[in-house]
Amino acid sequence: MTSENSQAEKMTAPARAGDRLFRRLTASFALSILAILLLMIYEMTRESLPALSKFGWKFISGNNWDAVQEEFAALPFLFGSVVSSVLAILLATPLSVATALYITEVAPKKLGGAISSLVELLAAIPSVIYGLWGVLVMAPWLQQTVQPWLVENLGFLPFFEGAPYGVSMMAGVLILAVMIVPIITAISREVLLAVPRSQREAAVALGATRWETIRIAVLPYGRSGILGAVILGLGRAIGETMAVTMVIGNTPQISWSLLSPAYTMPSVIANEFAEATTKIHSAALMEIGLMLLVVTLIINILARLLIWSVTKGQKKGVA
Repeated sequence: MTSENSQAEKMTAPARAGDRLFRRLTASFALSILAILLLMIYEMTRESLPALSKFGWKFISGNNWDAVQEEFAALPFLFGSVVSSVLAILLATPLSVATALYITEVAPKKLGGAISSLVELLAAIPSVIYGLWGVLVMAPWLQQTVQPWLVENLGFLPFFEGAPYGVSMMAGVLILAVMIVPIITAISREVLLAVPRSQREAAVALGATRWETIRIAVLPYGRSGILGAVILGLGRAIGETMAVTMVIGNTPQISWSLLSPAYTMPSVIANEFAEATTKIHSAALMEIGLMLLVVTLIINILARLLIWSVTKGQKKGVA
């Protein structure tokens, strides 16, 4: 018996060694992601030290951006990025979730498959193509049709004051909304398809209509996944560069009017980094990049906490 046990241990020893090697290898891969992130933060902080030491907190609270006088402040860019992304999410989320619901719950299978393929095709279009469409088609249409009507009928509101420039915060919001709709729709569709059929059958057995089935059985079950899709869309929106740069106007000012030009953090980096001739200018742009990274990390952390709280509430409800 003892010899048999020792022989079994010898046979399982290589397997255990392989398991340990696999565990260490995968752990090293996982830790490398964290190491890359920390390295990025370190390098960006080191490169932005001249701006950090010269401007301090005024860099975030000020609104003067003058490369000639070497006076830099990032509040207009932070304002433009946050406002355009949040408004784009508010526009894109209802349309995206409604489209995903139509594909999975209402449309015939062939029609739903065709629409799903078109959505995935839209997600694959390069951002510069959206930018060209925005600057050549959408912005002139806004300037000639939509914005004059808004000024004439709703100009008493601070959100629609000013002249119809076409390239503006409104154009940036709309182009972002168009770009993130396919992402949110595709992920929401996968989440809704993962809802167990028993959820729907239980609601139908209780006499629920199709809409009531969606409202009480499908959406609550997939709520955390849909929320994750929205957060991914927000991350895409706040980091988008080329398309927004082409339509938002690129003016470093803070205005509550959607008709006024604006600027975003990715846009100013793309426009000025190659032309920065002074060390303080490069450091200021690097600090904006660091701010963009920090804002993105904060959004993802808040999203994780929100998804965790929603999932926890669902588990309590089931219990």
